[in-house]
Amino acid sequence: MRTTRFSQKGINKILTSQKKVENNPTYLFVVAAALVDQNNHILVQRRPEGKPMAGLWEFPGGKVEAGETPESALVRELEEELGLIVETGALKPLAFASESLDSKHLLLLLYTCHEWTGQAINLEASAMQWLPVHELQHLDMPPADQPLVEQLVIAL
Repeated sequence: MRTTRFSQKGINKILTSQKKVENNPTYLFVVAAALVDQNNHILVQRRPEGKPMAGLWEFPGGKVEAGETPESALVRELEEELGLIVETGALKPLAFASESLDSKHLLLLLYTCHEWTGQAINLEASAMQWLPVHELQHLDMPPADQPLVEQLVIAL
């Protein structure tokens, strides 16, 4: 598992790395948001039953679809999952994680966001909660999310 602060150089390096998962890996680009409220609490949600890694806590977000930028995908996901309206300019790149997942290779891009319109409504997850950043370290989270929490603690 690799995690680092965002930089274009870093993303380019990981995409052109000599370390290969397989001869022709399929990359899975996923975006997530650390929504930070006025109390400096972060929103996390629990993956619902029937999905891979059900019951684990994660940052809201999802897959980048064909034709989308990471930011536009995250804006779409936050509206679908939480009913929030977010401007792409409110998303600040923080860190990314790189991990092998069976025949795919996951690149998870984490953004922070302090501004949005609306109240977060749990539309897809089995539960959600706002927690102080240091409490995220004690949650059961997917392997790719855990190192991102360390970067979030440093940043906030």
